[in-house]
Amino acid sequence: MLETFTPLSALAGGALIGLAASGMLLFHGRVAGISGILGGALTLPRGDTAWRLAFLFGLIGSGLALGLIWPAAFTNTLDTPAPIVVAAGLLVGFGTRMGNGCTSGHGICGLTRLSVRSLVAVLTFMATGFATATAIYFLRGGA
Repeated sequence: MLETFTPLSALAGGALIGLAASGMLLFHGRVAGISGILGGALTLPRGDTAWRLAFLFGLIGSGLALGLIWPAAFTNTLDTPAPIVVAAGLLVGFGTRMGNGCTSGHGICGLTRLSVRSLVAVLTFMATGFATATAIYFLRGGA
């Protein structure tokens, strides 16, 4: 997996995410937490839906556009069956609701605002991710 790591593209992606989150907070006074934006779009609060739908459309639309322009960007290198990936995604979604936010809200926006709650959430996300990845590695026969 580390053979495909490219630091410059990771740095550029991180900078773009940081700029987008900063712009959202500076210009709109809103935290760019994906689970909160999606949750609000699904509950359809009055007068607060259009920007959420535009944000989600941009998030999905930009990925679709990149896939059309550069299909190799989405080459699947996982050997995990699709149902397991879907189940994992659903568990992540469930966890973000339980944690009252996702990694984008807590990790990118919350930590920069020095939120203790976000620090605890991020440490929990990371510890759980490390433990899960390690367990799966050893369960699959890793050495």
